[in-house]
Amino acid sequence: MATAVQKITLSSSRDIPFNKLVLSQSNVRRVKAGVSIEDLAASIARRGLIQSLSVQPVVDADGVETGMFEVPAGGRRFRALELLVKQKRLAKIAPVPCVVRDHDSEILAEEVSLAENIERAPLHPLDQFRAFQDMRGKGMTEEEIAAAFFVAVNVVKQRLRLASVSQALLDVYAEDGMTLEQLMAFTVSEDHARQQQVWDAIKDAWSKEPYQIRRLLTETTVRASDKRAVFVGIEAYEAAGGIVMRDLFQSDDGGWLQDAALLDRLVGEKLKAEAETIAAEGWKWIEVAVSFPYDAVRGLQEITGTPLDLSAEELATIDALNAEMAKLEAEYQDADELPDEVDQRLGEIETALANFEDRPVHYEPADIAIAGVFVSIDANGSLTADRGFVRPEDVPAIPVEGDGDTGSGADGVSHDPANATVQRAVITIGGQPTEPEDDDEDDAIKPLPERLVIELTAYRTLALRDAVANNPHVAMTALLHKLVSDRFMTRMYNGAMEAGVKHIYFPAQDEGLAESPSARSVQERHDAWAADIPKDDDALWDWLADLDDTSRMALLAHCVSYGVNALFERPNPHSSNGVSQHTLDMRLAQADRLTRATGLNMVEAGWRPTFGNYLNRVTKPRILEAVREAKGEQATQLIDHLKKGDMAKEAERLLADSDWLPEPLRLADLADQPDAGDAGDADALPDFLAGDDDEVAEADEDASGLIAAE
Repeated sequence: MATAVQKITLSSSRDIPFNKLVLSQSNVRRVKAGVSIEDLAASIARRGLIQSLSVQPVVDADGVETGMFEVPAGGRRFRALELLVKQKRLAKIAPVPCVVRDHDSEILAEEVSLAENIERAPLHPLDQFRAFQDMRGKGMTEEEIAAAFFVAVNVVKQRLRLASVSQALLDVYAEDGMTLEQLMAFTVSEDHARQQQVWDAIKDAWSKEPYQIRRLLTETTVRASDKRAVFVGIEAYEAAGGIVMRDLFQSDDGGWLQDAALLDRLVGEKLKAEAETIAAEGWKWIEVAVSFPYDAVRGLQEITGTPLDLSAEELATIDALNAEMAKLEAEYQDADELPDEVDQRLGEIETALANFEDRPVHYEPADIAIAGVFVSIDANGSLTADRGFVRPEDVPAIPVEGDGDTGSGADGVSHDPANATVQRAVITIGGQPTEPEDDDEDDAIKPLPERLVIELTAYRTLALRDAVANNPHVAMTALLHKLVSDRFMTRMYNGAMEAGVKHIYFPAQDEGLAESPSARSVQERHDAWAADIPKDDDALWDWLADLDDTSRMALLAHCVSYGVNALFERPNPHSSNGVSQHTLDMRLAQADRLTRATGLNMVEAGWRPTFGNYLNRVTKPRILEAVREAKGEQATQLIDHLKKGDMAKEAERLLADSDWLPEPLRLADLADQPDAGDAGDADALPDFLAGDDDEVAEADEDASGLIAAE
């Protein structure tokens, strides 16, 4: 026989005048927490009483109901209603919705109070976000939503920002697949595809910290605190169409600039404009870069200018600032802590006084005519201009007694201030002259920019190292040749083989060099040997002694290859680290000999002319010459009408499957090699940098700012 299910009976509800209610001592809530009574009262005034009070009759000693009701559950709502009555916003006899429980119930009042407080499920943040979103969609502003729920406006903005996260990730969060902190980290980017890529990459990893998510989402951006962003200014970046990614959930130092290429363009334009202003002072050259290496001025002479005297107005301002500082310090000398406004004012005074110490410097016109300026951005994002550096070739010759002083320096520039004229400075940005494109309309083939030659010969040097390492016979011959030359020749020189073995580093290199086939081959071979070579000195000796001859020769070839040096550099025999023209000629000639001996082919080694590594770095006639040599005149006519940028891109496509190489990467003919016994002209350049007198002069002008910046 089935047992009948006992039906439950719910307590009845009724409206009870507020003055018939009293707060029960059975209410378990003692500690004030959560929304304040004032905020709750304001909510009731706005929306009414959303949840009824739970009450039970008050009885006298005989168990007779007195007509009063106590409130064991809903004490905060009772207090809020009480506050509204005191504020006369609610009548004392206003009816209050109540659920009336039986006074004789077996369920204690304390149990009812406790259950009401602990059985509440907090609202899921995603539900709060959707509710805020619905209200926003129905016309409420963020400020109105924040005021309605007594939260900060930023909290509403944060919840609404979750809309920038893809629905797939919101679903993962809803199923507890990620934490709220992880979800919030995804809001720094609105690219849903990228968000999904990042989540797929880390979801199975043991560490999925929010900072890692932010780092992956912003790895191609630039921090707003970066000195380039500070220099340009966020307003200028946004005015140019740039987008700033922000993190509303934690401090982001101003966010991230999404378009790094746009920022770099704006930086370059602003630096160029500043450089042109400085160029009006008459300097011979101006080198511009975001930052320079620590040894950029190595080998240069610095001329000393004279700081300008302070004007009467400036002196008066300094006296006033010092007096104000002394007064404030005396007034607050006994204070434990300075008021904020006083502390701020003292900081302003100190900054103003420090600015007076950084005085403008006056340079003589004769010095300006032979010197240059480095223009860059300091760590704080401010423009910095370091004036007064003279290159070795521009240092005036010291006149010999009796020869007379012509008043001209080594470069022929008049040093007579009366006859001095403002010259046009050669401005180079990032090692590239800022010549207008119209200059390329000249059909003359100009010398290659010096930095480009250095980068190209870096490719050749690395390829030669790989070739020598793969040819132990050539490596042994080169090493023996160097040792015999040092021991038996009357004149020693530093040629294409440094047999210390001294690792030759590249002062300038193209971005793609590190990923070139030669670089990967050298690194893979080095890693393979490094895995086997013992670290202990005695163990290394024993290990080398036990190697078979083939392995010994292979290891020797690898080590010797690091001394290969086929780099071009500007001759500078007066510098402690410079080379003479003769030494450079010998180096390049020996590099050609190594190339022949190893059978190196730069095309087979992986070098191809591209937009970035060559074609956009040379003049239009150079581009057309390359296409003409590789594909013929008909191919040249297909692109000769294009602007330089488009021409370079099309030339890259046309030359992609050709074997064309620029002069620095070609193997020179034997007839063109310099005689090892002739010292040669100390000022001469290699054939691929030579031209007629006008071209050489222009090339020197174009490249004049490069070496110092390396």
